[in-house]
Amino acid sequence: MKPLDPRLLRRARAARTYVVLTAVLGAAAAGLVVVQAFAIAHALGPVVTATSAGATPPPAQVWRWVGVLALVAALRAGVAWAQERFAQRAAPRVVAELREQVVAHAVALGPRRTGAGDPAAVATLATRGLDDLEPYLVRYLPQLLLTALVTPTLVLVVLGLDWVSAAVLAATIPLVPVFMWLVGVMTAGTSERRLRTVERLGAQVLDLLAGLPTLRAFGREVGPGARVRALGEASRRATTGTLRVAFLSGMVLELLTTLSVAIVAVGVGLRLVHGGMELVPAIAVLVLAPEVYLPLRRVGAEFHASTDGIAAAERAFAVLETPLPRSGSSPVPVLDAGTLVLERVTVRAGERGVEAPSGLSARVPLGTGRPGGGRVVALRGPSGAGKSTTALVLLGLLRPDDGRVLLEPAGGQPLDLGDVDPASWWSQFTWVPQRPSLPPGTLRDVVADGRDVPDAALAAAARTTGLDAVVAGLPDGWGTRVGLGGVGLSVGQRQRVALTAALLPGADRPLVVLDEPTAHLDARGEQVVLDAVRAWRDTGRTVVVVAHRASLLALADQVVDVAAREVTGARA
Repeated sequence: MKPLDPRLLRRARAARTYVVLTAVLGAAAAGLVVVQAFAIAHALGPVVTATSAGATPPPAQVWRWVGVLALVAALRAGVAWAQERFAQRAAPRVVAELREQVVAHAVALGPRRTGAGDPAAVATLATRGLDDLEPYLVRYLPQLLLTALVTPTLVLVVLGLDWVSAAVLAATIPLVPVFMWLVGVMTAGTSERRLRTVERLGAQVLDLLAGLPTLRAFGREVGPGARVRALGEASRRATTGTLRVAFLSGMVLELLTTLSVAIVAVGVGLRLVHGGMELVPAIAVLVLAPEVYLPLRRVGAEFHASTDGIAAAERAFAVLETPLPRSGSSPVPVLDAGTLVLERVTVRAGERGVEAPSGLSARVPLGTGRPGGGRVVALRGPSGAGKSTTALVLLGLLRPDDGRVLLEPAGGQPLDLGDVDPASWWSQFTWVPQRPSLPPGTLRDVVADGRDVPDAALAAAARTTGLDAVVAGLPDGWGTRVGLGGVGLSVGQRQRVALTAALLPGADRPLVVLDEPTAHLDARGEQVVLDAVRAWRDTGRTVVVVAHRASLLALADQVVDVAAREVTGARA
């Protein structure tokens, strides 16, 4: 990514406004610097000249320029305040715009097709990773724009005062970006490695937290701690490397610019001694010389902020520039007594070097939609065979790499799932994932999900899933507050909440997909799931369940075996 990538301006409207205003304030700062230099020169020149000649300097002239100098100082402080204030307000807006686009695009891409790694890595990018853009926008980018505006302007002003000093400045200024480039080459990849380490750490922690109940059940909750500590140590080393980049770039540029200003000062001093230069222009040049290098010095000091921000933006653009899968527009017909056909469905899990599932073919007759006409279809196979992936394919959240899924309505023409409108297809499904994601709110609001549900229907659904016993044990009953993701409830209680919501009137869609619904439940909880599945089947719905336990397989009207296959030279 370039120091100011046009993609950032195209993607974030707040970035465009920010750059324009920063450029305007930078031009104002350049003008004020020039006025300040001339004010100092005209205030000091007469004083020095008169004092060396034993005369009295003209007070009116001196005080007039001192007043101008005070006004310029106040205006420069105002410009600096405006730059900082606008940067602090614009940076979060830019990050928020990019974050919203990354999340929306990642959702549209679906699981395992994010363009920047697994979903956990994208989650880390959209939360912690994009925060690195704020220092880039607040500190680095304004200095970069000031360098582009202020430095050339001041060099031209110095050229009008003293061509020798301007030649020195023109010869030494290019050395600064050259040294910055050398520092960048020497430390290439530091920020990318740090961001990848943070993403790995975030993914590991998310997986650990999600599987902690299972780990605790088997007494293995302590084992992953060593891996998390190792990733934390790797993150510390990567962060230390980034700090070394900051110190190195700052030291190199400070040394170079200090020597360059010293060369200008020595040249001006020698010509003053030999009478080759007037005092007022000499003072103005001496005041302007450090200001010429100041934006470049600050750019070097904030170089680490740029590398972190650029790395985060590159990862975001990798997600945003991943092409979306082809989306159909045909509406889905009512799926009563139709057939769902899987033809050689294959999904490559390149990171594991396997196809899971591999060449899955099956014909799944659907329920009739009338009482007693439902069906239960179980997806069976060993761990890693691709059962959950098959469920995602059926939901239309994941496109198979090979093969296809066909919808054969009763008495209608077959329709490829890739040609249907996703929203129309999703309206046919009720999905209860292995780990339900619950919104915050009261327990009743979470279960009802915005629907107007009668108390009798709510109580009946709760009795079927056993949620009524949970509600009875809560201090506020249905009014108990639930945190984001179901905080405050156990894993089994969250499963009951999700099953109850799926049983309510208004959620009676013809297809129900359950992903390992009994994975974290005891025998009583398993019976709750079995009762819920029977209730769905009795109403005529089709239930597709990812199953391990024999009780669920025994309940199934059809069992589809899912298998994986190792692939040599699998694509990543």
